[in-house]
Amino acid sequence: MNRNENDDRIKTETISFLSFLFTAALLTTVLLSGCIIDKIGGASKFKPDQLKTKASKGALALIEQAYSGIDPSQLQDYHTHIVGLGTDGSGAHVNPHMQSWRHPIEHLKFRVYASAAGIRHFEKADQEYIQRLVSLIRNMEHHGKFLIFAFDKYYSPDGVADPAKTSFYVPNEYVWNLAGQYPDIFIPVVSVHPYRPDALAELERWGRQGVRFVKWLPNAMGIDPADPAVDPFYQKMLVYNMVLITHTGEEQAVEAEADQRFGNPLLLRRPLDAGVCVIMAHCASLGDCVDLDDPNNGRASCFSLFIRMMEDKRYEGLLFGDISAQVQFNRMPVPISTILMRQDLHHRLVNGSDYPLPGINVILRTGDLVKDGFITEEERKYLNEIYDYNPLLFDFVLKRTVRHPVTKQRLSPEVFLGKQLNGKRPPNK
Repeated sequence: MNRNENDDRIKTETISFLSFLFTAALLTTVLLSGCIIDKIGGASKFKPDQLKTKASKGALALIEQAYSGIDPSQLQDYHTHIVGLGTDGSGAHVNPHMQSWRHPIEHLKFRVYASAAGIRHFEKADQEYIQRLVSLIRNMEHHGKFLIFAFDKYYSPDGVADPAKTSFYVPNEYVWNLAGQYPDIFIPVVSVHPYRPDALAELERWGRQGVRFVKWLPNAMGIDPADPAVDPFYQKMLVYNMVLITHTGEEQAVEAEADQRFGNPLLLRRPLDAGVCVIMAHCASLGDCVDLDDPNNGRASCFSLFIRMMEDKRYEGLLFGDISAQVQFNRMPVPISTILMRQDLHHRLVNGSDYPLPGINVILRTGDLVKDGFITEEERKYLNEIYDYNPLLFDFVLKRTVRHPVTKQRLSPEVFLGKQLNGKRPPNK
């Protein structure tokens, strides 16, 4: 290496180091300022129980309008996260990287999520998370029921758990107990990684107790839905008529870069062909995926592959889409515009809040929705007011309010109601 090359190397390393120090200093400043964190995350100004007495007539009228044509007893939210630090003996935990100053970006995410979920004291994190969620739900006059998610660890294909790749963990027992404690509002959803050595036994355990739903996030858990090794798992799901709720599309909320390919909607043909009922979370509304039907392995939007799957007549009655997160700014505007127009698919769509994400102020840009013609300026004013009391109610009212900028079509009431979801066992099985 000559002197000039060495000087360039030193300059590059110095600039990188200074950039790291600047980023760390900036994030540290942000993290130390709780008010800034709350502006990014949980920016609600009032308590949920104050809405009825303090909200404007316009906001209350918009809420009433949102429930028009809906049977409140049939309302269902298919996508609600439970997160914990194990502070009440739940067994839940979050990856240490997300709680460490050594990983500023991950720690910033963690602090924002905590703010959005109403956690103010980390030594009481589990209790405060549940108290906030229950308060938000019970202060929605017509709330229906919410499917609450367990979340399994990352497992390698040889069945070994990998704590370093596990972003967070929520035991099945925890969500089961929460649903027992709050049976009027919660439905338990277990999470069983198909590569774990006891996967079939764990699945059978919950199937015998009547649990109907299984949650996966393949990108973050390292699950290939098209892996033939998972076939026995799908067969066991059919025995108990269990429904697979699985993330589709790119994952950005937690670490998933190494396995983003597993969010490809086309990989879910394997469980569907086996007869398993599948709900594709987010309708694959973020990112690009390899088009596995293209001999050249070209890329297409993951959402377009979701639509292709929904249009496949073989999967009518088996495949459903979950519209959670589609009104977040990073997913706008193509997926929600398409969904609004595709009224023929609405009977196969379900609603999900993706809580606590509706509490993250920075990803909800009602001003952009006005600019793009999805809502009016007056509706924006009332929606922002509703958010200040109850972000979970805001998410529901917003989805009931948005209309296609050109056709003025809205999401049908049936999108927000519970569905009869059943698999189809092959003949003679």
